[in-house]
Amino acid sequence: MKQTFIVAILLLMTTVVHAQKDPRVREYLSPKRILWQSDQTGKYVNNAKCLLKQGNGQAELINKDMLVLKSSAGQLPGILLDYGKELHGGIQLVTGIMEKHGPVKVRIRFGESASEAMADIDTLKGATNDHAIRDLIVELPWLGGLEFGNTGFRFVRIDLVEPGSELILKEARAVSVYRDIPYVGSFHSSDERLNKIWATGAYTVHLNMQQFLWDGIKRDRLVWVGDMHPEVMTINTVFGYNEVVPQSLDLIKKVTPLPEWMNGISSYSMWWVRIQRDWYQYQGNLEYLKQQRSYLVGLLNHLITKVKGNEENLDGMRFMDWPSYANKPAVHAGLQAMMVMTLNDGAELCHILGEEVTASKCESVVKRLRKSVPDAGNNKQAAALLALAGLMPAEKANTDIIAVGGTADFSTFYGYYMLQAKAKAGDYQGAINNIRDYWGGMIELGATSFWEDFDLSWMKNAGRIDELVPSDKVDVHASYGAYSYKKLRHSLAHGWASGPTSWLTEHVLGVQVIAPGCKVIKIEPHLGDLKFVEGTFPTPYGVVKIKHTKMNSGEVKTVIDAPKEVRVIR
Repeated sequence: MKQTFIVAILLLMTTVVHAQKDPRVREYLSPKRILWQSDQTGKYVNNAKCLLKQGNGQAELINKDMLVLKSSAGQLPGILLDYGKELHGGIQLVTGIMEKHGPVKVRIRFGESASEAMADIDTLKGATNDHAIRDLIVELPWLGGLEFGNTGFRFVRIDLVEPGSELILKEARAVSVYRDIPYVGSFHSSDERLNKIWATGAYTVHLNMQQFLWDGIKRDRLVWVGDMHPEVMTINTVFGYNEVVPQSLDLIKKVTPLPEWMNGISSYSMWWVRIQRDWYQYQGNLEYLKQQRSYLVGLLNHLITKVKGNEENLDGMRFMDWPSYANKPAVHAGLQAMMVMTLNDGAELCHILGEEVTASKCESVVKRLRKSVPDAGNNKQAAALLALAGLMPAEKANTDIIAVGGTADFSTFYGYYMLQAKAKAGDYQGAINNIRDYWGGMIELGATSFWEDFDLSWMKNAGRIDELVPSDKVDVHASYGAYSYKKLRHSLAHGWASGPTSWLTEHVLGVQVIAPGCKVIKIEPHLGDLKFVEGTFPTPYGVVKIKHTKMNSGEVKTVIDAPKEVRVIR
C-alpha cells in the first residue's frame, strides 16, 4: 500500500515538473464608463451604472443593485463598456438570480476602438476574428460567473441574443493579463506631450510581452522577428533584461531551419542577427550569445551567397515595411543597406565568438556592397537605412528625402529608423518635432497604445477612437488602412510602433551603450527646445539616474548617478 502511494506521488511530481508556469498575472478591472446603451427608458436596460463599482468576482444571493437586461421580440438590448485603456485579456461576467434557471445567451464583442466593439464581422469594415476571437456568443449561468476572451481591447459590448430573455448582471470586469514587471527606465521632460509618448510606447510593448514577444495583442499575436527590433530596443530602455526576448529569438530560430528565411522574409532573418547584436550590447550575456554560434555562422554564410557582384540578390519575400512594399527600387536600396548593417553586426559577433573566418568573409563582402549605392526611390524608409548603413550621407538623406513634408509618408515601424537617421544627421530638433506630431497625433485621437499604421492625414475631420463617431466625422479605425491592416482589422496596439521610447532615451536623455553589458555608457544629451529632461536607464548592474537642466546661458547642467560597475563618459 505504502509503495503504491509513493509511486503515485512520484507520478504526480513528474507531471508538475513538465507543466509550464505562466509568467503573467491576471488583474481585474471594472469599467470606467458606460459609453452606450440601447435603451434609456429603463424598460430593457436598467441600472447599467452599477457595473462601474469595484467588484469581487463573487456571485451572491442578494439581488441588489444589479444591471437588468430584458429582451422582447423587437428589442435585443445591449450596452457598451469602456475600460479606459488598451488591455490584453478578456472579461469576467458575474450573474445574479434570474427568473429562469437555464443559461442565458449573450453576445460579447471586444474592440480596440468604440466603433470596432459596435461592428459586425464582415468584409465591409474589416472586423475579424483572425488570431483572436473578439466577437462570440456564449451562455451565462444562473447565479454564477464565467470568463471569456483572449484578445486586445479597450471596449466591450454585451447584448442579449434571444427574445424573451433576462440577464441580471452583478459585474463585468476586464481580465487584464500581463507580465508584472517594473518600469525600471523612465523619461520626464518639460514637455508633457513627449512624456506621454514615451510612456505610451513603453506600455504598447509591455502589452505585447505575453508568452512570447508579439507584434499585436488583437491580431498578429505572433513572433515577427523583424518587427521585434523596435520592441527589443524599448525593452532594453524600459525593462532591462527580460526572458521574453531570448525565448522569442530562440523560438523563431527553432522553427526556421537554414536555409529558410524567418517568417518567410529574407530581411527578417537579417533582423534576427541585428537583434542578437543589440541584445548582447545592452545585456552582455556571453553564454546566451555562444548558444547562437552554429545558427549565426550558418545564417551569415547563407546571406553571403545572396550577394551577386556588389549588390544584394536576396530571395524570399523582399520587404521593409508595408507602406514601402510597392516601391521595388526602394526595397532593393533598403535591402542593400540591411545587408551591409547585418554583415557588420555579424562580423562583430563573430569576433567575440572567435569565428574569425566568417568575420573576415562578412567584412570582405561589406567592402563589395559599399561600392554600389542604389537610389532610394525618394522613399523615406530606404533613405533612412542607407543613411544608417553609411551608404548615403545622413545629412543628404534627411534634407533631400526624410525631412521633406515633415512626417508625410512616415510609418509606425520604420518611423523609428527615420528618427535614427535624423539623429545621425544632427537634426535632433526635427526628430523631436516629428515625434510630437506623428505619435502625438495618435494620442490626440484617443490612443492609449500605438498603432500598426498611421498617417497624419487621417486626422482631418476625424472622430476619436474612444467615442462613438458622429455622422459628420470620419471613423478613423473603420475607414483607413491597407495590406493586412484594412479598416477594423487594423491593430491599435502594435509593438513595432514604440520607436520614440528608446529614441528619446538614447538621444534626448542621451544614453548610448558603448561596451557590451553597459559596462561603458556615454551620456550625450540633445535637449532641443526642452528646458530639462531627467530619467533612469536600466543596466545589468543597476539603474543609472540622469538629469539635464538647460541654464539661462544655454549650457546644459548634467547630474549622473551610476552603479560603480558602469563607467560613464561624457
